[in-house]
Formats: sequence, structure tokens, C-alpha cells
Amino acid sequence: MNHTVQATGRVAGKTAIVTGGRGDLGSATVRLLAEHGAAVASLDVAGAPAAVEHPNVTEYDVDVTDADSVAAAVAAVLAGLGFADILVNAAGIIGPSGPSHTADEKDFDLLFNVNVKGVWLMTKHTVPAMIEAGTGSIINFSSIHGITGGKSVPLYHATKGAVRLLTKSDAAAYGEHGIRVNSIHPGSMNTRMSRRSAEQSPMGAEAYYRQLVGSNPLPRQGEPDEIAYAVLYLASDESRFTTGAELVVDGGYTAV
Repeated sequence: MNHTVQATGRVAGKTAIVTGGRGDLGSATVRLLAEHGAAVASLDVAGAPAAVEHPNVTEYDVDVTDADSVAAAVAAVLAGLGFADILVNAAGIIGPSGPSHTADEKDFDLLFNVNVKGVWLMTKHTVPAMIEAGTGSIINFSSIHGITGGKSVPLYHATKGAVRLLTKSDAAAYGEHGIRVNSIHPGSMNTRMSRRSAEQSPMGAEAYYRQLVGSNPLPRQGEPDEIAYAVLYLASDESRFTTGAELVVDGGYTAV
């Protein structure tokens, strides 16, 4: 269901960098920020098809696990847009299902490189310009599984817990420079990544979803634009007194 409304310019005049911009949640975020007046740099791995066509959106390739690639992409964005008021670290992967001992070192390294190192590298190379300007909003994608544990994808949980605490630490460090840092915690979303996770489950996709969302106060999956609107709030000046916060959008999963 599409809940998009007429743009009101809530981030008009701002510039934004969004990683994972060709994924489901990332592209919804790119689209909504653009519709609300931001100039948006959509970053994702080379070869992924562009997901958003909008005059305010420019596509860039990046490997968030590679310091040189991140440095080059951020430099290109800043040269093209002049500044980045907003950084949205949405890039992420879920990895294979199974308890910790069934994963291998390659799984561990890839998950932490994308989900944690990628957030750190993007922040490292974007925040100096924000410090110089004395303003900025950084929004990191964690998960409900950065708050709660679970047996299906423990390495994913671990990475998202790391993002949650990196967010709080960066909020404490950069507040004096006028920079806000907050985390988004989606619940089960109607995305390709969620469907892959369900298909990996030994109980089968239908039982997986029934267990995951069936007892929620709002017993359904969320839609990507419902996350994008949460990002829009944190990106806008409406949240100018909000930093170090966890914005949970999960249909009540963590409330019961």
C-alpha cells in the first residue's frame, strides 16, 4: 500500500547522502527525501540497478566496506552537492540463518564489514565537513534485533547492536558541533531481504512470518515508506532536539 503524500518541503534546501539507496528501505528513503525537497546522493554497490528516478537524485557507486571507495564517493558527492546536511546509513545485509556455531569466519567478516564498518567509514568521511559547518543529522539503520536477541541470525543481531551503541557514542561526541546522531530500528518489513530470511528458515516462510509478526499489536509487516517517514523526521529540523535516540518502527514487536 502506498502512503506517499504531497511533498511539503520538510527537508527543502538540504542535501543528503543515503547508502543502500538501491535497496527497498534505502530507495524508499531516497525517494521521500527527494520529494520533500532534498538533493539526494544515492549510494550503493556497483551493478545494482538504480531504484529511484527523480530530478533531485544523483546515483553513485560505493563499496562501504572499502575505505578508499568510501573516501572517493564522499569526495565526489561533496564536490557535486557542496555539502551533506544529512547522512543516512541504510546499507546492510542479514547473512545466513542459523546459530553462531554454524557460521564461518567469512560470514562474520562480511556482516561486520558491511553493517558496522560501513557505518563507521561513511561517518568518518562525512562528519568532518559537518563539524566545520556546525550542523548535520546522521541516521543509522539498526534493527529491532539491535535491541532484542534471537536464534535465527545472531551475527546480524550483533552487528545491529553495535550500530545502536556506535550511534549513541557518536551522538555524545558530535553534539557539541551541532550534529545529531540517531538510530532507526525497523521491525519485520516487506522487503526482499526479509523474504530471503523467511525462505532460509527451517520452519518455512509462512510459519516464520506467523511467529515473527502474528502476535504483534499491529499484526503485519511494515512497508518501506513507513521507515522512510521516520527517517524524514530525523533528517528534518523537526527533530532538532533529538539525538542519541532509538526510533523503533516495529508494529509493537518490542512492546510485548
